[in-house]
Amino acid sequence: MDTSQACEALRSKCRLELKYSGRDRIVEVHAVGYTKEERPIMRAWQVRGGSASGDSSGWKLFRLDEIESAKTLQEISEAPRSGYHRGDPMISRIVCEL
Repeated sequence: MDTSQACEALRSKCRLELKYSGRDRIVEVHAVGYTKEERPIMRAWQVRGGSASGDSSGWKLFRLDEIESAKTLQEISEAPRSGYHRGDPMISRIVCEL
């Protein structure tokens, strides 16, 4: 997945369906950009789905280059979620954010 698809979901206020770490997840994009190492990432609120940590919902940081597939849904995002702050310190170079 690339940053443009994540930013488009953010702008259009649509949720994304992801396959990440072998698990299906539904997320709401809040910020997209790059790490210090120039890896594409996004901060998202996971609405539902699988998780390695066992938390099926909540704040997650996703490496876009590790997303196996992504599809924009016709579900409306409820972003911004509680606890969101602009200027995520995990994202060194922000491409788009709420």
